[in-house]
Amino acid sequence: MTMQATVHTFDAEDCSGSVLMDNGRALEFSRAAFLASGLRLLRPGQRVSVEVGAQGVTRLWITGVGPGQRIR
Repeated sequence: MTMQATVHTFDAEDCSGSVLMDNGRALEFSRAAFLASGLRLLRPGQRVSVEVGAQGVTRLWITGVGPGQRIR
């Protein structure tokens, strides 16, 4: 399921963190999910799109950044 979220925490050393979903639920994301995003850095308060599976956040990205992404 793809949704919008806001970066809550980000540890640049281990490349993991958490996001706050629009319903207030906090979800963590792993180093693997961040590295797959192609992003270099995230900052608290930044809006991102996330894909959520049974194990939590599996993918995150910023619309308009990366292959195939349109700026809307």
